Amino acid sequence: MQRLIAAAVAAWVLAVAPAQAAAEKVIIDTDFSTFGDDGQVLAMAAQLDRQGTIELLGLTIVTGNNWLKQEVADALRAVERLGIAGKVGVYAGANLPLVHDPESFESERALFGFGESYKTAFHRPQPTDADLVAPADGFARTTRLRQEDAVDFIVDTVKANPHEVSLLVIGPSTNIALAVRKNPEIVPLVKRIVYMAGAVTVSGNTTPAAEMNVWIDPEAARIVMREPIDQAMIPLDVTDITQLTKAEYDRIVATDGPVQTLFRQSWMAQKFAKDPAATVSVYDTLALGYLVDPGFATKVDDLYVDVDIAFGPGYGRTFGYWQEQPTRLLQKIKVVKTFDTRRFLDFYVDLMTRPVPAAPAN
Repeated sequence: MQRLIAAAVAAWVLAVAPAQAAAEKVIIDTDFSTFGDDGQVLAMAAQLDRQGTIELLGLTIVTGNNWLKQEVADALRAVERLGIAGKVGVYAGANLPLVHDPESFESERALFGFGESYKTAFHRPQPTDADLVAPADGFARTTRLRQEDAVDFIVDTVKANPHEVSLLVIGPSTNIALAVRKNPEIVPLVKRIVYMAGAVTVSGNTTPAAEMNVWIDPEAARIVMREPIDQAMIPLDVTDITQLTKAEYDRIVATDGPVQTLFRQSWMAQKFAKDPAATVSVYDTLALGYLVDPGFATKVDDLYVDVDIAFGPGYGRTFGYWQEQPTRLLQKIKVVKTFDTRRFLDFYVDLMTRPVPAAPAN
């Protein structure tokens, strides 16, 4: 009798208990760097994939921080280093923005006189294969670039998983703009987009007006942000005030492993060595945090967002309007303004200090 009661109770518990949430399917679209914020996002995402919080479907690469060829080389080694190369493919996307011409860069400087605080691909010549710089632990040994173009991979994956794929866009939006223009039928099939992009009420980090990811390809950002997709934006407004301190850095490098080695070799290590009271931005990692837990955000404004694409000193500026504008083209986007810094940094440190290659979830 007791066995029958226990079995009945167990069946009832299974019937009324909420089903475990399925892992969120995610494509990371990135201007990848070995251990800038993009590289940190991949290290964190590998752990989240292993614990079943997300299902990382692929890494699509776009020119931004550096030129595509260098970013691809860095990304191939990164997926290999993290032990996810067999699962997470690297797909090469756009090497050039839609309109913004790197040849015009010097003219922009001369005409508008801005002083850039953040260096981009446009600050250096496009590399040949012979010019590529290996990560500290060398180029990828066995991992190869997937043959499918990044834009086609995005389109095919969204179509194969309607309403299930979230796009984490942490570089210029060129690949996403090409995807929605080439195959507009995917627009209602995308689950949501989370960006690290823009500067709404603060100065830019590439020009006084513009944040880097938007400035590299303002036309692409405008195209995508005007699409009727559930979208959220992590702008400089929040990344400027949610910063890593030496205390968190020390917690990470107190252990040993590939991630810790990269931290010790990073520009962050040099900055903290010079000034223990310094703080550093971890930009894109906030976008990943928000994607898996919107509760990290403590203030979110629903704004009609647009991008300045007029060639001038405001090129690439993001605008956030409280009221609906005369044009019906603008979409309301969730614009994150503040984060729970302490809780987020604990999340960040936890993921950065887990073993690499990531251990399977229990």
